[in-house]
Amino acid sequence: MNIDFQKNEGLVPVVIQHASTLQVLMLGYMNEEALEKTRAEGKVTFFSRSKQRLWTKGETSGNFLMVDEIQVDCDNDTLLIKAYPQGPTCHTGSTSCFQEETPKGFLYELEKVIEQRITENPEGSYTAKLFSRGVNKVAQKVGEEAVELVIEAKDDNIDLFKNEAADLLYHYLILLKTKDLKLQDIEAVLKERHK
Repeated sequence: MNIDFQKNEGLVPVVIQHASTLQVLMLGYMNEEALEKTRAEGKVTFFSRSKQRLWTKGETSGNFLMVDEIQVDCDNDTLLIKAYPQGPTCHTGSTSCFQEETPKGFLYELEKVIEQRITENPEGSYTAKLFSRGVNKVAQKVGEEAVELVIEAKDDNIDLFKNEAADLLYHYLILLKTKDLKLQDIEAVLKERHK
């Protein structure tokens, strides 16, 4: 990764994006030292133009941005960092500094929670218990939820319909996990079909 720090007096803009939901969280600037520290520690560190020093996001609030991936743009003068926020990103308490609170992309976050529950197997976890019963039981549950959704689709109660749709999606994600697949694998099939 060859980054051109000379174009903007030693700084490059850095877009921070949620690694699961892909929501844009904030924009900051880095110099070479900030990038080196970010890589070494796995926490996003910027160069603060107002403080004229390195500033690790979350150093006072504890709301760190844990690095998942760093990409450079085609001109080698802008960075995209995909990160997992450890709390709200914005100092206002908002998820994003652009004040965009959106459920878009939440399925990826939910997929990670499901994986975590299965791995950690906390006491009383419905998800872990269902997963441990095997693919047949999980598939059966998906079938039951699909039937319940179809039944609600024929009625006029939109709230019940939305809840059954949510139940189906949740159990579908567990079924994907039993097949060692992720939502992005299915998206790739749909994308290929779209061509």
